[in-house]
Amino acid sequence: MKSISDTTKMIYLIILIVFIVVVGVFWLDYIGMINIGKTVSRYYTSEAPSVVDAMDDEPSLIEREEFEKEKNRLLERIEELDTREAKIVEAEKEIQKEQLKLKEIKQGLELEKKNIEMEKKRYSGYKKNVQDLAGKIQSMPPDEAVSIMVQWEDPLIIDVLRQIDQDAAEAGTSSISSYLISLMPREKAGRIMYLMTQL
Repeated sequence: MKSISDTTKMIYLIILIVFIVVVGVFWLDYIGMINIGKTVSRYYTSEAPSVVDAMDDEPSLIEREEFEKEKNRLLERIEELDTREAKIVEAEKEIQKEQLKLKEIKQGLELEKKNIEMEKKRYSGYKKNVQDLAGKIQSMPPDEAVSIMVQWEDPLIIDVLRQIDQDAAEAGTSSISSYLISLMPREKAGRIMYLMTQL
């Protein structure tokens, strides 16, 4: 019998090792320590590319729908911003109108203040004149004083007579205003007395 060469022995040995490994793997699968089917399917099972993941073709229907939705959302946002901008512009116009009204009111108040100041100055001068006239009338003979007073306007006569009353009250003396009225013409005296109760 011919001796087996070393190369042949090596081949037999490799075949034996492979056989033992294969049998061992199947045995482990049989007893449940490993799952050959699951392991093989993980590497060899290939799924068809989904419609969404197919990148070598035109955009899928879902992608186009998503794009349209995003586009519509963007257009709605732009429209909303345009509306808000228009409202802001209107609000700014209203604010400008209100500012203009306030400016006009302020100018009117300033003018009214100036008028009041002028009136106060006029009244202050008028009051001083009434005081001077009352002093002069009291220092004159009654007949002469009445002949001058009847030439004045009724409001001035009334103011002077009241100033005479006030001066007499401050001095603690009797007022001559009633006596002066009694020396006036009857019609003039009646009108002065009536106006003094009204003004």
